[in-house]
Amino acid sequence: QVQLVESGGGLVQAGGSLRLSCAASGNIFSINAMGWYRQAPGKQRELVASMPSRGSTDYADSVKGRFTISRDNTKNTVGLQMNRLKPEDTAVYYCNADLIQYGGRRGFHWGQGTQVTVSS
Repeated sequence: QVQLVESGGGLVQAGGSLRLSCAASGNIFSINAMGWYRQAPGKQRELVASMPSRGSTDYADSVKGRFTISRDNTKNTVGLQMNRLKPEDTAVYYCNADLIQYGGRRGFHWGQGTQVTVSS
């Protein structure tokens, strides 16, 4: 069993900053990629930022230059520093991990989500 636990959401004024954190634990052999997705009311879940074990990070165009993803592979954690927040960043943010469990099973796992609300 794998658990992803997020923290750090909240309410902030436009132009402010928030930092999200996510820790993965449980039956984990290795993690290929970790990232953040978000889902606003009435919209589909979308990629915000993704960081593979090797290679370059990937950001949604709407957050480039404002958000920064980081990983600590030794702790199986991923963070998302969000600066210059806009009302359109309001959404539930989900942590995601593409990982391999002991025994060889590979799959995508999700956190429970954390609400980010940006007021204008």
